[in-house]
Amino acid sequence: MPWTTDILKSGKPRYIAIADAIAQKIADGTLAMGDRLPPQRKLAETLGIDFTTVSRAYAEAQARGLVDSHVGRGTFISGQIAHSGPDPMRARDEDLSMNMPPEPTDPDLQARMKQGLDYVSANLIGLLRYQSPIGAEKDRLAASSWLSMRGMVPNLERVAVTPGAHATMAAIFSIIAKPGDRVLCEQITYPGLRNIAGRFGLTLIGVARDADGMLPHALERAIEEHGPKALYLNPTLQNPTTHTIPETRRLELAEVLRRHALTLIEDDAYGFIPAKAPAPIALSAPELTWHIGGLAKCIGAGLRLAYTVAPTAKCAFRLAQAIRALAVMPSPLSTALVTQWIEDGTADRIRRFIRAESAARQAIARDALDGFEFQSAENAFNIWLALPKGMGRADIVARLAGRQLGVMPADAFTVSGAPQERLRISLGGSVTRETLRENLYFLGNTLSPNAYMG
Repeated sequence: MPWTTDILKSGKPRYIAIADAIAQKIADGTLAMGDRLPPQRKLAETLGIDFTTVSRAYAEAQARGLVDSHVGRGTFISGQIAHSGPDPMRARDEDLSMNMPPEPTDPDLQARMKQGLDYVSANLIGLLRYQSPIGAEKDRLAASSWLSMRGMVPNLERVAVTPGAHATMAAIFSIIAKPGDRVLCEQITYPGLRNIAGRFGLTLIGVARDADGMLPHALERAIEEHGPKALYLNPTLQNPTTHTIPETRRLELAEVLRRHALTLIEDDAYGFIPAKAPAPIALSAPELTWHIGGLAKCIGAGLRLAYTVAPTAKCAFRLAQAIRALAVMPSPLSTALVTQWIEDGTADRIRRFIRAESAARQAIARDALDGFEFQSAENAFNIWLALPKGMGRADIVARLAGRQLGVMPADAFTVSGAPQERLRISLGGSVTRETLRENLYFLGNTLSPNAYMG
C-alpha cells in the first residue's frame, strides 16, 4: 500500500484517518491478512507527522480488530473482519436518561479492552451453555478479588455474580418481602428502587436526614413505627444527590440495624470510583447486609453484572434460586470478559479512567454553571441542580429536549411529598467534553432570568 499524505485529507483527526485508510485498503484487497505495516517511526517520517500520532493510529486499528501487534516483530493485518468504526445504528440506542460513566477514549485502553474478547472468543462454545445462576468458581474468585478493593473479604460461599444491581435487588426483595411490606430508604432515592417496589407491591418510607446522611434516631423511630422488612441505602455518591455518608455516620447506622436485626440492602454502585471512599456498611453489619457491588458505573452498564455478597451462605443459596427463577443466570459472555479484565488489570484501568474523567467533567460543570446552585462531588457522574426561583422543572426539561444531555426531574427520585424544583444533570455517557461544555452553557443561558422570560 502506498503511504501518502492524501490519507490525512479527510478532515478527521489524523490517527483516525490512518486507521480508516487501513480499513479501506483491507476492504478493497490492497492489504491482506498477514501483511506487515510500516514501522511506526518510518510511517511518521513518510507522512511528516508525530510518532505519537502513528502510535495512536495503530492502537485505534488494533482496537477495531484490523491489526495485531507483536513486540519485536511489528504490526500485521489480522484475520478478523474489518470495520471502519462503530456501528451508527447502535450509537443511536444510547439512553440519555440513565446516569452513565464517561466512556474510555484512550486508544491504548480501548485496544486492551478488546484483547479481553480474544479470551471470550477462545472459550466461546462453552460460554454459550447454561451455567450457574451465581457464576462459576473462577468468576466468583475474580469477584472476590475486585470486592477486596472495598475492604470486602467474604467467604466465597457468600459471593455471587449476578445479572446487574437492578435485577439483584428484585431477586433479594423476592426473598425477604411480600406485597404490603414496608421498606425504608432516603426521601430522595434511586428511581430503580421505586420501580421495583411498585412491581412487588412494597411501600417505601422516606427517613429524615441531615448533612451527613440518614439520621440514626430517625431510622430507629421509623423501624419502631413501621416494622419494615429492610433498609435500602446508596451510601457513596448517592444517586441523584451525589452525597456520601461519612464513616462515623455509617457506624452509627450499623449500630441501629444490629439493635433491631434489620436487613440492609447496600447499593455500592459508585463505591469503586473515588480514590478514598468510606468503608461499606457491610463491614460493620455483615450478618444483616446484602452488599451489591454493581459494575455498571465502575466498568460499563452494558455488561449487566454485579458482584453481590449475601449475609450468609444460606442466603446466597436462596439468592441463586431467585436469580434462576427471575433471570436464569448472569451472562457467561459478560462474566468471562470481566473476569479476564480483572485478572489482566484492564478493569482497574477502566475504573481509574472513569475516576479521572468524571473529575474533569465536574470541573466543566462548575465552570459552565458558575453562579447556579447545585450539589456535586468530584467523582460523581451528575450534578443535582436547584432551579432558580420561579422556574419550573417541566419547562426546563422541555427546553433541553433534543440536546445531548441527560436530564431527569426530581419527580423520579422523590419517595413522598411534593418534588423539589431540581434536575439531575448527567455528565457521562458518550458525550465529549466539548459537547458537554456547550450543552451546559446552553443550560446556563436557559436558566438565566432574561432567557427564561423570553
